[in-house]
Amino acid sequence: MDKTWNNKAWFLVIPVFGLVAISAIIPLMTVVNYSVQDIFSPTDRVFIGTEWFQTVLRDEALHGAFFRQLIFSMCVLLIEIPLGIGIALCLPKSGRGVPFCLVTLSLPLLVPWNVVGTIWQIFGRSDIGLAGAVLNGIGFDYNYTSDPFDAWLTVLVMDVWHWTSLVVLLCYAGLQSIPDAYYQAAKIDGASPFSVFRFIQLPKLKGVLLIGVLLRFMDSFMIYTEPFVLTGGGPGNSTTFLSQYLATLAVGQFDLGPAAAFSIIYFLIVLLLCWVFFTVMQNVGTEEAVKEEE
Repeated sequence: MDKTWNNKAWFLVIPVFGLVAISAIIPLMTVVNYSVQDIFSPTDRVFIGTEWFQTVLRDEALHGAFFRQLIFSMCVLLIEIPLGIGIALCLPKSGRGVPFCLVTLSLPLLVPWNVVGTIWQIFGRSDIGLAGAVLNGIGFDYNYTSDPFDAWLTVLVMDVWHWTSLVVLLCYAGLQSIPDAYYQAAKIDGASPFSVFRFIQLPKLKGVLLIGVLLRFMDSFMIYTEPFVLTGGGPGNSTTFLSQYLATLAVGQFDLGPAAAFSIIYFLIVLLLCWVFFTVMQNVGTEEAVKEEE
């Protein structure tokens, strides 16, 4: 019997393709067009091929920004993921305290990015800020406006304060989805709390941890507003990350060709690193699942 295909569903999909084309594909093609041309005026352009890509990749400022960005993102993951798991494990599983804890933890996520930078800009000042005054009061020579390490560390702590709650909420949701039967079996076997975490909770959290790692890596690798408001990329270039380097090219110097070329490189870097994270975590999860079955 011949099947009858109903193509009316395409009428629901076509608007989605149209929106994606307008919001993503067309701007991307515009950037690609700019990246291979030397633009003197709206009507005077010269095709130069990959010259802008070569120029950007040879820029030492880009190399420094990439190194700082990579170290920052790695530190964010190494701090926020374990810290988020630990806080999620400490939260109550039931009772009246659950809504209060979850709402309280969600508050930093509701603060706009520019406001986060402003809050920490005031909070870290040694003359009017609580954190700066306390650190200087106990003997630390803290000044994020003049010391590069203090500035970099302040941006890192600010990001941890702002986004650890996201990891906590993801992990808490994953923990709540674990059936009680697993805990009952572990209790009967006399498993220690660490064994319960190692063999029950952590394997069940791999799905949400994969989401958390990808989200936090992508967001931290594209961070712009918070350090721009807090330090403006300084002192020197200590907190100038890739997004600020791109903004300087496109807005500060108005070099549309190099900025477009770097935008494509930036996109490919994020895409490649996310693919590496996803592949590695998926392979680790698959290998451990095979071992458990054996």
